[in-house]
Amino acid sequence: MGDGAVTRPERGKQLKAIVFDLDGTLYQEDRLGEEVNQSAIHYVAALKDISVAEAEVLLEATRAADGVAGTLSRAVVSLGGTLQEMHRRFAADCHPERLLKPDRRVRELLQLLSTSFRLHLYTNNNRDLSGRIMKQIGVGDLLDRVFTIEDSWIPKPDRRIIEDILAKIDCRPQEALFVGDRYRVDLAVPESMGCPVFEMKTTEELLTLADLVH
Repeated sequence: MGDGAVTRPERGKQLKAIVFDLDGTLYQEDRLGEEVNQSAIHYVAALKDISVAEAEVLLEATRAADGVAGTLSRAVVSLGGTLQEMHRRFAADCHPERLLKPDRRVRELLQLLSTSFRLHLYTNNNRDLSGRIMKQIGVGDLLDRVFTIEDSWIPKPDRRIIEDILAKIDCRPQEALFVGDRYRVDLAVPESMGCPVFEMKTTEELLTLADLVH
């Protein structure tokens, strides 16, 4: 395990579900992340009628000034964009089919975990792109519930959404483990509510999750 945040679930029968982030968690591919980033930059350039280079600087500065999480979603909205249009562009501009391939180890991990826990997904991504990513990496059939930005159009981090997810998967906070690669975005809010969390940065760290919960 690396030096990420880990709140160990209590042993025994208390843990019922695992809620995974998607991008950077169930797969790592910088090129797809760059496609997302470039799509957002071009959107800001169109919004502000500025060059792509100027938009890149503006977007980065806006993210850096956000003391909460600095996500693309929050930055684009603060610059006058809408999540709906940003994600329409993401779906059109991003190509997981060209860039991603299944990792047998991740699928085997989820298969193992699914024998003991219900597995869910909570992502800041949109339904179309998330579905294409999950198909490409070969994990969609192993997830019980998938929660995307389109369910509420409220981006991570947000306590209300975690409360809603816990209600929909019928879990108390201590019964749902949240897994993600960005502590402030994916894990800080659920941990503050009493959920166990698991922060990882690499696939190798993700694979140690089986030892943590069994």
